[in-house]
Amino acid sequence: MSEGVKIHRGLKGIHFERSGVSLIDGAKGELSYRGYSIHDLATQSTFEEVAYLLIHGELPARSELARFDAALKEARHVPEPIHDIIRRLAGGHPMDVLRTAVSALAALEPRAREVSEEAFIANGVRLTSQIPMIVAAHHASRNGREPVAPDPTLSHAANWLWMLKGEKPSDDSARLADVDFILHAEHGSNASAFAARVTVGTDADLYGAITTAIGTLAGPAHGGAAEDVMRMVEEIGAPENAEAYVRERRAAREPVTGFGHRVYRTEDPRARHMRDGVEKLSREMGQPRWFEILQAVVEAMQPYARHGLNVNVDFYSGAIYQLHGIPRDLYVPIFAIGRVPGWVIQCIEQLRSNILIRPLTLYNGPESREYIPLAGRTGNPSAG
Repeated sequence: MSEGVKIHRGLKGIHFERSGVSLIDGAKGELSYRGYSIHDLATQSTFEEVAYLLIHGELPARSELARFDAALKEARHVPEPIHDIIRRLAGGHPMDVLRTAVSALAALEPRAREVSEEAFIANGVRLTSQIPMIVAAHHASRNGREPVAPDPTLSHAANWLWMLKGEKPSDDSARLADVDFILHAEHGSNASAFAARVTVGTDADLYGAITTAIGTLAGPAHGGAAEDVMRMVEEIGAPENAEAYVRERRAAREPVTGFGHRVYRTEDPRARHMRDGVEKLSREMGQPRWFEILQAVVEAMQPYARHGLNVNVDFYSGAIYQLHGIPRDLYVPIFAIGRVPGWVIQCIEQLRSNILIRPLTLYNGPESREYIPLAGRTGNPSAG
């Protein structure tokens, strides 16, 4: 029965659908959103513009951007029952609280259960604003503080930093957070986006799909690289220790965190923008050690680049968060904040030509056997 059937574990290399959102060329190390190079977007655009581009397909005109920005700012609030949930779960992991809060929003938002492109866009805009608020409110609650009220004069990224830290960010800090969100906004059929599509494939609503995506992103194999990089940096301790660390890891056939990607065979095209940001920020803050250790690891890993072990985007992200004094258990929620528009458009695309996603597994269990009633079973020796 199984002869001639090829198993593609992890669905690697399988095209399950067409998409007009992001183009990833892993061999060349290129990424574009809707045809626009990630380099142009990261250096010239804003997160609000990129979110509009992803959801609507084109960069906005000035009036369109103004309306979209107004809608985002109008949605900067969450119902009081969500704040109550956050307070009750103050001691929980931020990703668990975020997943629970987003799931609970489905019972409170008037159009939450509506399954249509119009509703997905409206609810997607609201979630883009509400998710950073949930993360910031939980962080305040677990530190015994009341949530900081949003500031309508601030951009999406600047307002997030304001609500998280209770102090207005500098222009450079806000811009770096903005770039971070742009770089994480969309990345094709990654694990969380695929999981969201599977949920929409059942005709579920957007809140169910985003809850699924958050639960999937929480897994360390998907969203946890930035945390692991900073643990590695602390373990290395100083730039001069990087070469020996890499040599020992490679000799033991253990991975070096922050290198290699499921798609890219060259350097992740998003990495350069994070590298430039962390270098500037670390020197401005008088803490160059983080950047120096990271660069020493990059140099030590150069001999392995030809094997596809190049820097990915999360290699530098953690250092930026560390310099801002952001706890490590918030690194993945920050990833989620940036990724919401990407999840939303993936869900919309799935909805446009929806089909239940139902791959097959190839059975390799026992052949047909005779059923033995309970009284006649002697037990399974291997079960102890």
